[in-house]
Amino acid sequence: DGETVTQGMDDLDVRCQKYKQEGCQFAKWRCVLKITDLCPTELSIRENANVLARYASICQQNGLVPIVEPEILTDGTHTLERAQYVTEKVLAACYKALSEHHVYLEGTLLKPNMVT
Repeated sequence: DGETVTQGMDDLDVRCQKYKQEGCQFAKWRCVLKITDLCPTELSIRENANVLARYASICQQNGLVPIVEPEILTDGTHTLERAQYVTEKVLAACYKALSEHHVYLEGTLLKPNMVT
């Protein structure tokens, strides 16, 4: 189906420490999901939500404010209702994962997608 899970967090803790030392206050991580009749799958939603939550936790541990972006692509022939449904599921999964990873929610920023 071409679904993806964002990778590259292997040395994120070290990078966040460096960014903080260099004066950064915010960091952004994006996970891309696409809408079709079958996508995103529950597995894709859950895995991407966990990636975003791990990222946010690492950022906060290093004094950075995480900008969490579950990017739901607007490409395709899906209906507005399908886009709304997917967006609600993705956001709910993200906030569940953030909570499970003990992320201080008030110390995060959400970059939401447009529902189209």
